[in-house]
Amino acid sequence: MPILAFQEPESRVGIGPAISIAFLLVAFMATGCGHGLIRNRSWSQSPPAEIQRPPQLLGNPLQVGEMDQDFFWNQIVDTVDDYFQIDYETRMIKTGDQWLEGRIQTFPEIGASYLEPWRKDALPGFQRLQSSLQTIRRTGDVRITPNGAGYQIQVTVSKELEDVDRSLSGSDGSAAVRHDGSVVRTDAALLGLPITLDWIEQERDTELEQRILKEIYGRVTDVSAPKRRFLHNDPR
Repeated sequence: MPILAFQEPESRVGIGPAISIAFLLVAFMATGCGHGLIRNRSWSQSPPAEIQRPPQLLGNPLQVGEMDQDFFWNQIVDTVDDYFQIDYETRMIKTGDQWLEGRIQTFPEIGASYLEPWRKDALPGFQRLQSSLQTIRRTGDVRITPNGAGYQIQVTVSKELEDVDRSLSGSDGSAAVRHDGSVVRTDAALLGLPITLDWIEQERDTELEQRILKEIYGRVTDVSAPKRRFLHNDPR
């Protein structure tokens, strides 16, 4: 019995320091790993991204240099025709020493939705999303003014929002019967759809204006003269 009583405290005294040393070792390793992670994390941080500059905007009206009048006009008409259907066009006319400006007017075009990716009258992003959720129509107007340095091109794309008499999901029909004594003439051809009352003018579509201007500018500037053999069947 005395032997057992003497050996038990000795074993307890031997285990205590071992547990303390193990605890300190684990704490030291955890602290070291934590500092290592912090150091590694600081080194692994990616460099800050470069500030993206906004795309360069062209002036509207846009000034271009002198060039062949027929070539210049045909490039503008071909560009506008890719976005809208042209209503009428008036070429530039010179009367004496003065020029009369040219003009291209388009038909109002219902904005393209995301289900019509082949159309170009509404650019991807907010403009196409708005045209997908609401009835928006755009009209293009291009003015070309000759001057001493060449030509000035001004592109205006106006937006209009459809104004209807009621919501498409409304419960009342367009041929609903009134009970206030008013004379109502109903037509069997009425389909019960909302009726367009007018169009509400919105802001200009400056994004599309810039797209058209950049395309015109590229067509009339980034070109080279055709080879001589293609002109008037010249064999040289």
